[in-house]
Amino acid sequence: MASTAANLEDVPSIDLMSELLRRMKCSSKPDKRLILIGPPGSGKGTQSPVIKDEYCLCHLATGDMLRATVAAKTPLGIKAKEAMDKGELVSDDLVVSIIDEALKKPSCQKGFILDGFPRTVVQGQKLDEMLEKRGVKIDKVLNFVIDDSILEERITGRWIHPSSGRTYHSKFAPPRVPGIDDVTGEPLIQRKDDTAAVLKSRLEAFHRQTEPVIDYYSKKGVVTNIHAEKPPKEVTEEVHEAVSS
Repeated sequence: MASTAANLEDVPSIDLMSELLRRMKCSSKPDKRLILIGPPGSGKGTQSPVIKDEYCLCHLATGDMLRATVAAKTPLGIKAKEAMDKGELVSDDLVVSIIDEALKKPSCQKGFILDGFPRTVVQGQKLDEMLEKRGVKIDKVLNFVIDDSILEERITGRWIHPSSGRTYHSKFAPPRVPGIDDVTGEPLIQRKDDTAAVLKSRLEAFHRQTEPVIDYYSKKGVVTNIHAEKPPKEVTEEVHEAVSS
């Protein structure tokens, strides 16, 4: 506790006040526990920060959490590293324990957005069991629905300027000169994953894995389909409507 107090002394007053005001604003928000499901390119990454800020939730991306836990060498992280070093998958129980641990943080007090988990019905059941012990449950599963052909157009049209990270799209945000960065005049590249063949296999795996999960939560009456082919602002409106209901 003493070290925390010392650390706070070094935080600029304006930052402390901003955080205090944010927490006061958040205290009146309803608790929300959300799962986001959607294929690559469906816009989950665009909507997550909007939902997070609007409802004062923490964003739980299990891949990032796993890496952070391993790096921090926590007891759970050590167990996870042992499995990874053996070339094994980290067990569902361990991932759920890492989520359980994360929910103790003040930033998760009003709830969370889970992204990338659960991927299977068994994971969903284990997650629900853990939440039940806490006396809470999943409030809403947002299922970002979009036609595979639209995703192909979105993803295979992406071009990137490697050194700056600037992104273009051959149809929606083209560079002034095809294949050339507007600012530097340097050539643009496409990610190896941004091809029709790679996308097809990723989408097949996604549909195979997640359809049973969507069915599982549909039976609980918590799934809302989001029309993810719409422009981002319209999707945001639809998401707000779904989360508020």
